[in-house]
Amino acid sequence: MTLYPAIDLKDGKAVRLTKGLMESAKIYSNEPWELVKKFEEMGATWVHLVDLNGAFAGEPKNLEQIIKIRENCNVKLELGGGIRDEATIQKMLEIGIDRVILGSIAVKNPAFVKEMAAKYPIAVGIDAIDGYVAVEGWGEVSSMKATDLAREFANAGVEAIICTDVGKDGTLSGVNVGFTLDIARASGVATIASGGVRDESDIEALIATKEVEGVIIGKAYYEGTLELPKMFKMLG
Repeated sequence: MTLYPAIDLKDGKAVRLTKGLMESAKIYSNEPWELVKKFEEMGATWVHLVDLNGAFAGEPKNLEQIIKIRENCNVKLELGGGIRDEATIQKMLEIGIDRVILGSIAVKNPAFVKEMAAKYPIAVGIDAIDGYVAVEGWGEVSSMKATDLAREFANAGVEAIICTDVGKDGTLSGVNVGFTLDIARASGVATIASGGVRDESDIEALIATKEVEGVIIGKAYYEGTLELPKMFKMLG
């Protein structure tokens, strides 16, 4: 089980949202790279980055902070938010991102995502509201079921699928294990759970499935309901 501490970037700061609502942003650091360094010192091997401004704008907007993180930290970085064409993928990899997350474009143009996955380290972000895929920074809900989208990327060469239950995201109400398993089984791809993680019991429930590759930790760390250093030691 890989733990992915998460940082959402908004206006150059590290924030967390509740249920994806931009107006709910709570600032946790004015220097995101310092947080990433802290995660590295705790034992993290990966950190999950989301460019929130980019997700809404359709192109990366927090590049200065992302570059600062890369220059100061040695963990692997995965990045999502507004990455919708090959030139942007290449640019992110050139500045040192290890894995690029494609979200909205995966719904609108799955063929493009498969083409990119054949060339680059790509993860697909599947965000769902009541089981249906949410796009454009979760501002719209499509008519596609999340499991159908996951099935689309079976044997497509993507490194991972990150599945988020938007209704639980940032709520500390417990991870949706059933939804995560449905995605893992539909795709056969390494699946990373996201949304609602509260404490150690969520991590244990995911480990017990033996079918989930990783979990994204956000507000549970920032609000102190999960002891990350302890989790890294336990899993190390």
